Amino acid sequence: MAGRREKLRRVGIIPEYRGFTPDGLASGDAIEMTVDELEVLRLCDLEGLNQEAAAQQMGIARATVAAICSRAHRKVANALVNGRAIVIEGGNIAYSPITTATAVWPAKEIDTMRVATTYDNGNIFMHFGHSEQFKIYDIQDGKVLNEQVVGTDGTGHGALAGLLDNGGVDTLICGGIGGGAINALAQAGITVYAGAQGSCDACVEALIAGTLAQNGEATCSCHGHDHDHAHEHGESCSCHGHHEPEGHEGCGCH
Repeated sequence: MAGRREKLRRVGIIPEYRGFTPDGLASGDAIEMTVDELEVLRLCDLEGLNQEAAAQQMGIARATVAAICSRAHRKVANALVNGRAIVIEGGNIAYSPITTATAVWPAKEIDTMRVATTYDNGNIFMHFGHSEQFKIYDIQDGKVLNEQVVGTDGTGHGALAGLLDNGGVDTLICGGIGGGAINALAQAGITVYAGAQGSCDACVEALIAGTLAQNGEATCSCHGHDHDHAHEHGESCSCHGHHEPEGHEGCGCH
């Protein structure tokens, strides 16, 4: 007789970072940590919930949380003490994004490109997943039509990709960002300029001028327009001579 099917564990965020390596050469094989194990660590160790509260959020029994927590702690200790890498993937999970109040976003006009920057007192905030504010710019024909600072209402990590997508953002300029977040943004069709720093306004001006650089982690989707991409990230997103997509003149994809 087949065993009972394991119950799905609800996970509130898509992991922004999918792996960690020790300083120097890693020892032995990488340790595989599942996404639900990471979620238990997030809820219990980072957010400070007790195991009963964590169990309610994940839709599983408290004893299951206790077992997952113990297993995850051993993996982290093994990695820290023995210098082994950690890879985060898999698990019997169902994403259940954290619910927050909806941030107020201005209406986006037709034929405009909406750019968002992580924001901290006029400058690029350096950790995408912890961003509490974005500054958004609506650009048309190489000119900024409107700009506004908006809050995230407590939304964090993986849920931020959905927030930006719902807000009509086409391009994100940010500092540090993990591979999981980049993947989520790419799936939403949002081009990422990561590794930026300094003034938000200056970064947007560089984007319009076509001089804003993308590092090797950034994506360039150009939002589904019909032209090929052969550019190497680490340069500005020039699309190497392809035609300017309608409504994107001067936006940096030229």
